[in-house]
Amino acid sequence: MSMTDPIADLLTRIRNAGGAGHRRVDIPLSKIKVEIARILTENHFLRGYKVLDDNRHGRLRVYLKYTSDERPVIRLLERVSKPGLRKYVDASSIPKVRAGMGIAILSTSNGLMTDREARRQRVGGEVIAKIY
Repeated sequence: MSMTDPIADLLTRIRNAGGAGHRRVDIPLSKIKVEIARILTENHFLRGYKVLDDNRHGRLRVYLKYTSDERPVIRLLERVSKPGLRKYVDASSIPKVRAGMGIAILSTSNGLMTDREARRQRVGGEVIAKIY
């Protein structure tokens, strides 16, 4: 069975694993999922990630991060642009998430990047997700 929105699947798996208190979650591999995991790790929302070879398509193992009182660091993980309704923004109207406390992930002509990087490079694109 084919999946219509693999990015939403990634975000849902991370959200569900955090809610259940798991330390890691395995996700089917794709390049865009690895880039999203890289961005979340660089912005301190995840402890890390690892690409695993399972002799088929591969797996992405994501290590979740928790606060000192065992609550997930990620409070909000929301898919913005969906297959049925794409959301594009230009460089001047890139959204700020929680007044700059969170990040938005954008798919631009220069690759995936955070809202801050996109503003600095003055490029717009498709708003993939918001994370707080």
